[in-house]
Amino acid sequence: MDILSSFYGGLLVVLEPQNLMYCFAGVFLGTFIGVLPGIGSLAAIAMILPLTFYLEPTSALVMIAGVYYGAEYGGSIASILMNIPGTPAASITCIDGYPLARKGRAGVALFSTATASFGGGIIGMIVMAALSPSLATLALSFGPADYFAVILLGLVAASAVANGGALRGISMVVAGLMLGTIGIDLTTGDLRYTMGIPELRDGVHIVIVAMGLFGVTELIVSIKANVGGKSTQKIDYADFYPSKQEWKSLFAPILRGGSIGSFFGALPGTGQTIAAAIAYAVEKRVSPQRKDFGTGVLPGVAVPEAANNSATQTAFIPTLTLGVPGSPPMALVIGALMIHGITPGPRLLVEQPNLFWGLVASFLIGNVMLLVLNIPLIGLWVRLLQIPYKYMYPTIIVLICMGVYSLNNNVFDIWLTLVIGAAGYVMRLFKFEPAPLLIGFVLGPIMEEQLRRAMLLSRGDPMVFLERPISATLLAITALILIGASFAAFRSYRMTRNQT
Repeated sequence: MDILSSFYGGLLVVLEPQNLMYCFAGVFLGTFIGVLPGIGSLAAIAMILPLTFYLEPTSALVMIAGVYYGAEYGGSIASILMNIPGTPAASITCIDGYPLARKGRAGVALFSTATASFGGGIIGMIVMAALSPSLATLALSFGPADYFAVILLGLVAASAVANGGALRGISMVVAGLMLGTIGIDLTTGDLRYTMGIPELRDGVHIVIVAMGLFGVTELIVSIKANVGGKSTQKIDYADFYPSKQEWKSLFAPILRGGSIGSFFGALPGTGQTIAAAIAYAVEKRVSPQRKDFGTGVLPGVAVPEAANNSATQTAFIPTLTLGVPGSPPMALVIGALMIHGITPGPRLLVEQPNLFWGLVASFLIGNVMLLVLNIPLIGLWVRLLQIPYKYMYPTIIVLICMGVYSLNNNVFDIWLTLVIGAAGYVMRLFKFEPAPLLIGFVLGPIMEEQLRRAMLLSRGDPMVFLERPISATLLAITALILIGASFAAFRSYRMTRNQT
């Protein structure tokens, strides 16, 4: 009953006119940006992050969340109509979504996507509401050593699952940790790694890093790949709705996809792409239509979308209750909370109940908005995709520059963003993923603070990390992940060497 009463209180919060307006704005903007090929939810959040600095914390978080799952849904539209994933997770939707569109069933595919996203989002919301209080209660027993261990585990987990390999992922996390140390040391007052540049005294702002790595870099990658063209699909609104038999075939995939996505979304460092890929692989084994997967079947579209959206919701569980981002965009959420003076962690549910339960309730409202908003707007998204992408580049780069300049009214921030974007593109060329760098950048200062606290309390004795059961267990899990990743890298090296 406590959960239900708390959820009801959160529903009253999100139904306040200003929160309702920002929820709608987030969902709409997220879907709009998600439709554009090559942008993604991370860049979408980075673009609107400066706008949220002037809002109340609850309104800001509700808007960011709306942009997040709105962009994840929007990414499926370009996947189905043009076979160009708007987000990485939407690449799984391409497998059956685009063949359906080529069969002339784009309307049914898009309608099924909206339905599956709604179902997955509701499953994720229920899981978050049920598990978050218990996890937060457990985390209240954490000390500084335990927090250091859980953040270290999150960093290693994020790097170990990077597509470029564990070694590349760890190197990017270390780069993020180093980038996070730039500026004044709050404990000693010393300047660190500013290279004599006055503008770096206060450190590098998270918006600059995010805009550079995921806004500018994505634009350069899209230009290089010649992403663009026009969608030739014509949507007939009369053909939107699946048949009765197809409706029946969607229920089980949505339930399975939502459950799998909820599990993997709650694991730090996994994210929507892994959740969607695993859900699709499982469905391909158990579905009665498994032989037709890849040729254009509705369960093949529904299951990754349900997993994607449910993982988006449950990624907030470790982010808010432990202070460890459940996915790369959640690092921006942590940064946004800290800008508003709110520290994510187990105390959040006690100190900011309206913010937490307002966010949970906004998932319900936001997913209803997605369902109601996007079905009549499918024609608009199709026309948007008919705009040659070369005309979209200037608009996006101007928005990025405006957002960065608004931080300090300083042109130096724009140049720094462009430099970071160029560096991010070079990283991409050598298959270094930027997401672990962002996670390391956000969590590095927090981890350093917890390390200092633990060492002060133990009077400099490092054995405190092994004497506490929680931190010792977490460090052991971290070591196992590193050993497993090293073994996998060595085995891959040997196989490559034997083939040559």
